[in-house]
Amino acid sequence: MNFKFLKKNFYTYSLFIFCIFFLDRITKIYVIYLNEEYLGEQIFSSKFLNIYLIWNEGIAFGLLSFDKNNFYNFLTIFIFFIILVIFYLSLKSYGLKKYSLLMIFSGAIGNLFDRIYYKAVPDFI
Repeated sequence: MNFKFLKKNFYTYSLFIFCIFFLDRITKIYVIYLNEEYLGEQIFSSKFLNIYLIWNEGIAFGLLSFDKNNFYNFLTIFIFFIILVIFYLSLKSYGLKKYSLLMIFSGAIGNLFDRIYYKAVPDFI
């Protein structure tokens, strides 16, 4: 049986995706922990960088944030299909472009996980 998708770099790419997803989860859990236990929503503020926890129920930068449950579910399904397209594009690309798409894919999977688990994505930078 010949599996084309199990190339010699399959495990390397899978480990790369898992590491980015894991870093995404750890940072979000840590910021949520700081928000709940110690500092509140304003976690860190400086001249160049602010870390402020915001629960994003829409798409990028809170666009399309509505209280409608059906719209939220449709948006989540739409994002899932976009993730599949990004994955397909990463399979067809090579070199730096492949790793860039895999990083986007890993972050998108992390956001999809948050969207399902928390019903919102914790954004903080």
